[in-house]
Amino acid sequence: MDLTEAIYGRRATRTYTAAPVPKEVLKSLVDAAVQAPSAVNEQPWDFTIIQNTSLLDRISAAAKAYMIETMPSGSFPEHLHETLRSPDFHIFYHAPVLITVSARAGGWAIENATLAAENLMLAAHGLGLGSCWIGFAQRWLETADGKRTLGVSDAFVPIAPIIIGYPTAPIAPVPRHPPQLRWID
Repeated sequence: MDLTEAIYGRRATRTYTAAPVPKEVLKSLVDAAVQAPSAVNEQPWDFTIIQNTSLLDRISAAAKAYMIETMPSGSFPEHLHETLRSPDFHIFYHAPVLITVSARAGGWAIENATLAAENLMLAAHGLGLGSCWIGFAQRWLETADGKRTLGVSDAFVPIAPIIIGYPTAPIAPVPRHPPQLRWID
């Protein structure tokens, strides 16, 4: 798959088969992630890979509770509040893998982790895998309990929780808004 096809074809995947993703494939995704640029070439990444479904279930429940408790009214559309309150909603959509990209705290941590996460998601798509950045999990993973669950030291901050798995079906393209461009000559 060429780069343009990967960029235009990658979509947020929210339905997965139960098929496990081989460790060699997951390692190749991390290898692709660390090819990303980083501020002053620090390469400050840390990756946590979770394949334990009972642990993913516990993190999902904790992250949902944290979001419900801390999410101010009006900060998200009401249907998202309702989704989080549903006992049937699993934050990770029952994907078989969660890869969390963390970066050394401070400086350009968010930018560094985000660049690595995009490489990881594009590489996943190129291998026929689906991926989705799970923002609902992000804030809980930043807490002391979340970091302890991930085994992330205080020197790092979890930034990009990405679920990975084999999609149940191809994801249709999502229409894109035209970009707002400003040409300054």
